Amino acid sequence: MADARMVAQVTNNPGFIAALDQSGGSTPGALKLYGVPESDYGSQAEMFRLMHEMRTRIITAPAFTGSKVIGTILFEQTMDGQVEGRSVPSFLWEERGVVPFVKVDKGLEAESNGVSLMKPMPELDALLERAVKLGVAGTKMRSTIRLADQQGIAAIARQQFEIGEKIAAHGLIPILEPEVLIKSPDKADAEAILRDEIKKGLDALPEGRQVMLKLTIPEQPDFYLPLVEHARVARVVALSGGYTRHEACERLARNHGLIGSFSRALLEDLRRSMSDDEFNVALEAAVEEIYAASVDKH
Repeated sequence: MADARMVAQVTNNPGFIAALDQSGGSTPGALKLYGVPESDYGSQAEMFRLMHEMRTRIITAPAFTGSKVIGTILFEQTMDGQVEGRSVPSFLWEERGVVPFVKVDKGLEAESNGVSLMKPMPELDALLERAVKLGVAGTKMRSTIRLADQQGIAAIARQQFEIGEKIAAHGLIPILEPEVLIKSPDKADAEAILRDEIKKGLDALPEGRQVMLKLTIPEQPDFYLPLVEHARVARVVALSGGYTRHEACERLARNHGLIGSFSRALLEDLRRSMSDDEFNVALEAAVEEIYAASVDKH
């Protein structure tokens, strides 16, 4: 079972969850934003080494502590890596007070019925067993929704809850992430279908079971409040989805009960060329802005 202190922190404490889980497909873009062009590395191994250096710089920065960053989502290779001679999950929790999660999905299938389901995860149980041994509290898995298609969105929700059950069986907290793309031509309609389908899945969970939800910030403020207040929901966190940090925070602050779980919006001002002082100041500003939007609601 996940450490009860970790569960209490991510369920109740003020703050937000940092998403540091860029995978093979999104890593080149994240490195480019950081100031590392693809010409700087010649292999996937070198790419992931540079990404680990960036993540290490982030999680060892003074502002990256559990007082405001209550949790962080890691890429599998980051979970298996080390910082200052310790496993990353151990360092995060014992030195920084930040609860570690791990991304478990292996990417997306081709779009069908307006959505992209997750690819099969044949090694999921092995990954979950490793995560438990490393002291990880939970997992995250992402699928995407482009169109307001009832059949497609129902399939997305069903898959998320089915795999969530396998994760919960290992004593981990599943974060379900059915992302409505911010460029969806019918985003609000898709969100309405998704809310209903998620509620069906929540209502079917056994007594005492809880999940976390990671959702796109809705078009209508407080639209997900019924999910925030549902007895089977430990926390609802919001992804930035391609919005700038300023716009994501403006939208987030209008939604009571939602806290941030930003990736690109958290990292957008960080550059490899910065001095440590410059880097730490930029990261602290990002942490403060996302924290404020997560706890101070309009």
